[in-house]
Amino acid sequence: MSAPFAHNHHHHDCFRGLYAITHEVAQLSATALCDQVTAAIDGGARIIQYRHKNLSTAQREEQARALLACCRERSIPLLINDDVALAAAIGADGVHLGKDDMDLTAARAQLGEQAIIGTSCYNSIDLAIAAQQAGADYVAFGRFFASSTKPLALEAKSALLQQAKTALNIPVIAIGGITADNGKLLIDAGADMLAAINGIFAQTEIRVAAQQYAQLFNTNRQ
Repeated sequence: MSAPFAHNHHHHDCFRGLYAITHEVAQLSATALCDQVTAAIDGGARIIQYRHKNLSTAQREEQARALLACCRERSIPLLINDDVALAAAIGADGVHLGKDDMDLTAARAQLGEQAIIGTSCYNSIDLAIAAQQAGADYVAFGRFFASSTKPLALEAKSALLQQAKTALNIPVIAIGGITADNGKLLIDAGADMLAAINGIFAQTEIRVAAQQYAQLFNTNRQ
């Protein structure tokens, strides 16, 4: 197991708590998006990821720049989903990469040592170990909860987190169908952060919704 990369140490304090991922709403203005993200941060979100599948390049850049200013004011890192070029262009804090996105090493070369680079590892511990060796700052596993969650399936998933915490020395993020009701199980199994999209941004009271996740972390780790 290689030693953790030096850049990992700069960010560890933010890797505990709620990881909020923006949702896509057609015609949401940059201002409205910033208001939503501010509410999530006020509720306790520690990292914001800007996710943008179906917008034009110009719209994405406008929203991302506005969000970055909003996050900077509150000392919260902004990561960009997939788009390394956009992250580089606006000076975002980093990127989140999926399996079809740019290679982690190439992203690191483009964004520099200080950038936070996280990667989706789905349900694969092998992908996560490879990501850590390639210099990832965190890994994300999921999805954890389908709409028809079966108790046995959940057991298996929690075990993945326990396994990950043994095999890795970088933070582990859980994503997928996580609510304030089922999230505690994943924290107990070893998740450093819980990620949510609709659980926060589809709610009427975004700040309150974020708070409900954030409160799960207030109790001491077992």
